[in-house]
Amino acid sequence: MNQENFNNDERKKLESHFSNSDSNIFVIITPRQVDRGALMSRYSRTDKTMRRIFIDEFLPNPNRGLEFYNRVLLEYGDESVAELGTAQCALEWISNISAQKIEDHRIGLSFLEKSSRYVAFDKKINGVYKYFRDKKIMSSIYADKYIQSCDLAFETYSKNILPMQQYLKEKIPIDSLVFNDSETKTDTLFNNLKSSMDIDNAKKIYNSSIKAKALDILRNLLPSSTLTNLAITGNGRAFEYLLFNMNSSELGEMKNLGDLLYKELEKYIEPFIKRSKDRHSISYCKYLDNTEKSISRILDKDLYQKHDEISVNDISLDTFINIKSFIGVKLLYHVPNIEAEIKLVASILHEYGRGLSMSFLLDLVTTFSEEKRHEIIRAYSHFRENRRHRPGRAFEVIDYSFELVTNYGMFRDLHRHRLLTMSRQLLSTKYGFDIPEEISELGIEKDYSDCMYYSADTYKLISSTMPAEAQYAVTFAYRYPYFIKMNLREACHMIELRTTPQGHPDYRNACQKMYSLIKHVNPVISEGIKFVDMNSYDLERFKSEKNTVLKKSKIK
Repeated sequence: MNQENFNNDERKKLESHFSNSDSNIFVIITPRQVDRGALMSRYSRTDKTMRRIFIDEFLPNPNRGLEFYNRVLLEYGDESVAELGTAQCALEWISNISAQKIEDHRIGLSFLEKSSRYVAFDKKINGVYKYFRDKKIMSSIYADKYIQSCDLAFETYSKNILPMQQYLKEKIPIDSLVFNDSETKTDTLFNNLKSSMDIDNAKKIYNSSIKAKALDILRNLLPSSTLTNLAITGNGRAFEYLLFNMNSSELGEMKNLGDLLYKELEKYIEPFIKRSKDRHSISYCKYLDNTEKSISRILDKDLYQKHDEISVNDISLDTFINIKSFIGVKLLYHVPNIEAEIKLVASILHEYGRGLSMSFLLDLVTTFSEEKRHEIIRAYSHFRENRRHRPGRAFEVIDYSFELVTNYGMFRDLHRHRLLTMSRQLLSTKYGFDIPEEISELGIEKDYSDCMYYSADTYKLISSTMPAEAQYAVTFAYRYPYFIKMNLREACHMIELRTTPQGHPDYRNACQKMYSLIKHVNPVISEGIKFVDMNSYDLERFKSEKNTVLKKSKIK
């Protein structure tokens, strides 16, 4: 069927609002977000084409989009249409505490955060290091102690960046590594390279890898008050929910950021976030506050005392005694193996079957032999050639729950995974801290530990009256317990991604442990996690940097 024909005048009017006017496939480029979303929503309730709707209804009335949303969202409460409006924004110079709280909101929002691996945090602005100075802390008797603690952390971090790089170069010299030889098209030792371009590329790869490794190690010294930059892409509905929670936060920084974010978003997607400042916001804050008070009454001192008594014998929690590197991973829940295989096989058959009900398949698969179940499970992931060939949706019927105790820096990496349930508490110094082996080898363990002890003293003082604000004083090296629930498909994605050679050794170790636990309880099912890397590496970014340079050389 032919696409609708527009006359010359109509074509001209459509030019700056749609990518074309003569194809049935086009992109909406009209500048106002409210018009884009309103167009899409209006589109579903008429037999007109979208561009005809725009000519007939939106061009004659510049307020058409705003009027539409005020009616649909405010009068009818149709929240789903708020997902049709999107925005991209940046929050700069915010603490890591606030950044992680914002990133708790996974659905409908995507984040990009300033990397502590590629960017050094050693520069001062107007003579001071870049960390958050909470008004509540700065107006208290703890202000001087807090400043001294954060300054000590930054000074120890900054003065050791170059020494750590030099030490790593001595530990892993460039002439011990192989690089691409453009003439022979093979990898060869650095000293065997002949081309000046190959030598320059090798030095760039090596220096970048060394710097990333050094910053990976030293980031443990950074306090959680360290200022970072966060970019967010999301839809209106997700932003509204984010603003609800920012408004109800006990942290002054979060409340202030919520106010500033609202002021900027209202310029472009105001109808989608309007309720985050009206009676709904007040009601939501009251709901959260009442819930917290109710649960707190149940969490009495006896319950905490019982927990502490049990924790003394719990290796995954009793980590404050040992201050060397520690990564605790405990599998709390899994589907028993035969039951898991039956559920997975039934889901696989349902995905590819025709007219077969799930209830029928679940009963049928119970009659299958173990050999037949395994044949189906293995066939489902047999043709995966790399980790980007994601397993099918049947993997989502199997769930796992893990309790982890890792340093806070590593938590920030795993926290970015969207499709999982994560439960966590306030950051503290209760569980001790990690000391990377390179810190001891460089001979700065005393300076490092002094920084950690000062951070703990500061935290304990502030937490006695301001537990939420006290988090700012805690360095990334301190261990942090949290709970993760995810399905097999997400576990496959996380484990395969986070065990790649370029990954941080801490989260590679944790994900290798997750894989081993899954393999132990569901051996055949775990075979679908085909691209887990169980190796360890001295220079994590080396292979990735080599591949990047090689790709660039092919483009030229």
